[in-house]
Amino acid sequence: MGIRVAVAGASGYAGGELLRLLAGHPEFDLVAATAHSQAGQPVAAVHPQLTGLDLVFGSTEPAALADADLIFLALPHGQSAALAAALPDSALVVDLGADHRLRDADAWTRYYSGPHAGAWTYGLPELPGARGAIASARRVANTGCYAVATTLALAPLVAAGAVRPDDVVVVAASGTSGAGRAAKAHLLGSEVMGDLTPYKVGAHQHVPEIKQATGATGLSFTPVLAPMPRGILATVTAVPAGDTDPRAVLAAAYADEPFVHLLPAGVWPHTAATAGSNSCHLQATVDVDSGRVIVVGAIDNLGKGAAGQAVQNANLMVGLPESTGLSVHGVAP
Repeated sequence: MGIRVAVAGASGYAGGELLRLLAGHPEFDLVAATAHSQAGQPVAAVHPQLTGLDLVFGSTEPAALADADLIFLALPHGQSAALAAALPDSALVVDLGADHRLRDADAWTRYYSGPHAGAWTYGLPELPGARGAIASARRVANTGCYAVATTLALAPLVAAGAVRPDDVVVVAASGTSGAGRAAKAHLLGSEVMGDLTPYKVGAHQHVPEIKQATGATGLSFTPVLAPMPRGILATVTAVPAGDTDPRAVLAAAYADEPFVHLLPAGVWPHTAATAGSNSCHLQATVDVDSGRVIVVGAIDNLGKGAAGQAVQNANLMVGLPESTGLSVHGVAP
């Protein structure tokens, strides 16, 4: 027997991707998956891509998860904290929701509803000092999807003093799976196809998380819903603070990272290349007109933006190589 793992909220898109990764993980034994409305249904009835996985959804309650050594919470924002508080102290927990990401209670109140549950160790291993903190933690807050794409593009530049932290602009397009699996009229195929739609303009909940993770102090963020099922393409621009080559900064920061890839000069990221992987592809340049630094990052929002990131964190928590059970390479076409 390997390490016993369970997933709460496993009927959603991130939960389904997490089940897929865990089912193929060489050291994790998937022993329980829970869901609210789908309790009692076979997993394959909800996730047909997981046909052959002999597991039935249980009810999302502490007793259904208590036998696991490691528990993933893939619940809607605001629903993880209460369940986490009822789990045994002996269990390791990775929360894919937002409940435990923010250190600032006022920032939580401004962008979310309900009480602030307190911050856990932030789960982005590529940040300086993060690996050791994650490896020694018993509770880890997984990153937001937009946040990881933006943070990986921006954080090394801010840390190196290569860009001003007070004037950062991000425009990021996401596939529809980022909006969750609940039936909503604006996510119908007829509404999404052939259309690009900005939403939560000037007030997206990932803004305080990005600022916390990158050191940015002024951030304008515009998310865009794109007619594709998965993927994020984030374009980050900032005012240079000197004449430092942004590509050199990113190359130094990620030289030894298994999942972050600075592409050859002139090659720009695209989302399809990261689909099914835990990788982030980056490219940087300086705008010849404005002089602003431009960094573009691409991820699979269900991979490095959610389930893959969660498995990477869990690997560190249990002492495994962080790439165990994860793919660097995407699936194409």
